[in-house]
Amino acid sequence: MKKYKAFDVIGPVMVGPSSSHTAGACKIGNAALAISEGDPFHKVEFRLHGSFASTYRGHGTDLALVAGILGILPDDNRLAHSFDIAKERGIDFSFKEVNLGEERHPNTVEIVFYYDNGGHLSVTGSSIGGGNILIVAINDIEVEFKNEYPTLILQYQEQKGVIAMVSTNLTNHGYNIETMVTKKIEDTVTLVTEITHAVDHKTLEPILSDDRFEFAKYIGTFDEEEQEALC
Repeated sequence: MKKYKAFDVIGPVMVGPSSSHTAGACKIGNAALAISEGDPFHKVEFRLHGSFASTYRGHGTDLALVAGILGILPDDNRLAHSFDIAKERGIDFSFKEVNLGEERHPNTVEIVFYYDNGGHLSVTGSSIGGGNILIVAINDIEVEFKNEYPTLILQYQEQKGVIAMVSTNLTNHGYNIETMVTKKIEDTVTLVTEITHAVDHKTLEPILSDDRFEFAKYIGTFDEEEQEALC
């Protein structure tokens, strides 16, 4: 039988009417901001799927998503004023109702950042209940993590020695691995590794710069210290 934590049942401390549609939406925005690594952006498009698309105005999902990408946490009273704050910061935003596929959770959004340098990044996340979230895609790369731990996402063509290199590098520098999961599509492998605490640059550099990786990204958690720095 699955064990539930208290916050899985009663939900998080938050501003807004719904742990799934408000707090969860804000956390998806927070996670997307962390994944974007703080690169300056001027526009964000929220592509809403399922019940997010049907009820986003009434449940405050729109306000929560904008708050999230501004670095505002779910229990911050500024969430209710996120539209005005975004406009003050010169950030344009829009909402679009889409179908992201039957396999996606009903409470799912794809967030697309448009950067000042002309580039863009998309992050797809689902609010799975009680304020909990699951990030399921970064650009076209399918992943699965909750943004509860610092995470390495690495993609490469199937070959021996990659998992051993990553795990050895982390453990030799004193880091504990929380989870390590691979997904394989044909010959392309995506390795998602959650680490129990933040990883320093010296440890990350040989992993992220390894020529075997077609995609390599380290994602820190979005905590209160990061939120204070951004707001």
